[in-house]
Amino acid sequence: MQTYTLGQETADAIDLKAMVVSRGVKVANRVYRAMAGQARLYADPVKCNCFLLPDGTVVQMTDLQLHLNYLKGALSWDNIKQARYMGPGTPFRLDLGEGDEPTLYYGSQPVTTVSFPKPTAFYGQKTSSGLPFYGNAVIQGTRWLAFQCLWPCDYACAGVPCAFCYSGRIFESLARRGKPMPAIPSPADVADIVDYAIGKTGYCHSLQLTGGSSFDSAAEVRRIRDYLVAIGEVCGGHIPGELLLYMTPPAEPAAVDELFALGADRIACSLEVWNEQLARTITPGKWTITGRRRHLDVLTYIAERHGPGKAFSNLIVGLEPFESFAEGAQWLAERGITPSASVWIPFGSALSATAPAPELAYFRRVKEHLAMLYDKYNLIPGGDGINVCIEHDVCNCRKGILAGR
Repeated sequence: MQTYTLGQETADAIDLKAMVVSRGVKVANRVYRAMAGQARLYADPVKCNCFLLPDGTVVQMTDLQLHLNYLKGALSWDNIKQARYMGPGTPFRLDLGEGDEPTLYYGSQPVTTVSFPKPTAFYGQKTSSGLPFYGNAVIQGTRWLAFQCLWPCDYACAGVPCAFCYSGRIFESLARRGKPMPAIPSPADVADIVDYAIGKTGYCHSLQLTGGSSFDSAAEVRRIRDYLVAIGEVCGGHIPGELLLYMTPPAEPAAVDELFALGADRIACSLEVWNEQLARTITPGKWTITGRRRHLDVLTYIAERHGPGKAFSNLIVGLEPFESFAEGAQWLAERGITPSASVWIPFGSALSATAPAPELAYFRRVKEHLAMLYDKYNLIPGGDGINVCIEHDVCNCRKGILAGR
């Protein structure tokens, strides 16, 4: 695995990805100008920018200035007054280097040249009903179409959003001010977007569907079913890559059976945080409304009924001590549930004032622990990577990680 120099330390591609995702990057305006029309890169955080390391590792490119300006426009004044944490620094910057190649720097030190995904007209499209693709779906990495928040989160609207969730804070702010929620895309709208990105253009080959946490889990299952039926009609019942669902654990675990029958490859009922004391404050809605036991019961049911690797739970890397993260990942893996790992983006998060981003040593321990679990329990979240998640990268490199390379 290629290595990179960060100050006095040496990092591999996964280490570097975790550090950049957790710290953001300052992007020179001339990078946007130079790449205009040549790559999928926009001076717009809603379009989910990323860059690619030389080995193809996908890295979320959160331009701090654009990101924080967007948050200030999206959140209420009450949120902004509490947001003393919204001005973090970063040692990373992206600029044009020798030969005008986009180059990642650590301070003044060049780290590596980077590239960007090929351009697409995706964000300029509308569905047959006139719904813009922009703001309703994003493309992540080189092959993923993601619907990141198909409907508002009931928990956030009730005042108990997950503390790290930007969308949840927006829903909470809208509900507090009595403002209308964003429109929910219809099954036909979602199917149109999938058809364009996966069917007609072939730009994407995998699909992620995520909604907000729901009080009525049975109604959520019906809503997901309607989306899957509509998608199946336009895609012939076949997604070339993976179809991942993130959902509220249903009160009746067997409710997921229909979703697998309709084409889901894997289903997540994510805990996000394993440490129980931290979970109470970081994920208050999940803790008090759904409860940990229901998450674990549904995940275990999926693994036992549909097989190892069919259930997964996201654990957000950086929100809790390594020891509790490792304990949770171990518990899940032993039962055939894949622990997935999304690196925490702290800037603009309500936790940032008290929980700074971890150092490189922390990320290395997480990487090595996950590599051991994926290898030991034959859990394979492989394939193409997603911007902030490292489980694909770890799995694909697990033999080298375990060999110490």
